[in-house]
Amino acid sequence: MDFHTAKTLLEWQVELGATEAIADAPIDRSALDRVKPTKPEPAPAAAPSAPPVLPSPVEAAEIAVADAKRLTSGSKTLEELHAALAAFEHCELKLGARNLVFADGQPGARVMLLGEAPGRDEDIQGLPFVGRAGQLLDRMLGAIGLARSNPDPGRAVYITNVLPWRPPQNRDPRPDEISMMLPFVERHIALAAPEILILMGNISCQAMLGRKGITRLRGAWTEAVGLPVMPMFHPAYLLRNPAMKRAAWEDLLAVQARLETDG
Repeated sequence: MDFHTAKTLLEWQVELGATEAIADAPIDRSALDRVKPTKPEPAPAAAPSAPPVLPSPVEAAEIAVADAKRLTSGSKTLEELHAALAAFEHCELKLGARNLVFADGQPGARVMLLGEAPGRDEDIQGLPFVGRAGQLLDRMLGAIGLARSNPDPGRAVYITNVLPWRPPQNRDPRPDEISMMLPFVERHIALAAPEILILMGNISCQAMLGRKGITRLRGAWTEAVGLPVMPMFHPAYLLRNPAMKRAAWEDLLAVQARLETDG
């Protein structure tokens, strides 16, 4: 068969749909299935990189406190402290909160109140004590002639919390959260420069006094960060236990007497 004839026959088979050439001898396909193809030797695997070493919970807490101290040491004004707090990235509560709740009232007021943590209303508005408990607090302060909106430092109050971000489901702050916020709280008190500090509830007592048990602590003057301190029931507790309002009134009268004596 000459070249041109063979070429013509091949083209005709291609037009018919032939896609491969068939050998002259038959192939035993079942035998091929039993023959395992040889695989090329894989290249030596690179040594796995070591996983990153994460700090332990204790080390993470120490790092957070150290960073908080670094940020607060450079804060010379309340505005700078607010910015430093906003830049703090170690507290996971920040991720779930709507707003940073910094403070309300008059800086330089003779009385400063330290609460526990923002609730739902505070998280929405970005101000401390604005819900039902805050409304009760305003009435309590008004009964002894104090108000957060009063421009007179002698009749004003300044209010903040231990935690600036709302805990999920309003749970109590954890000890590590309190520890990392404490440098900010102490610096906040120093910059606000009150004469009297009122601790509202167990968490603020735990932060500033290292003790809990507000029923035992309330009504007795103590000291923290160089200031006279009065522990009191939190207004939210008073809403749940109206019978304790009498004790809260006694504590308010003690604060009023202290202001008049020292004024």
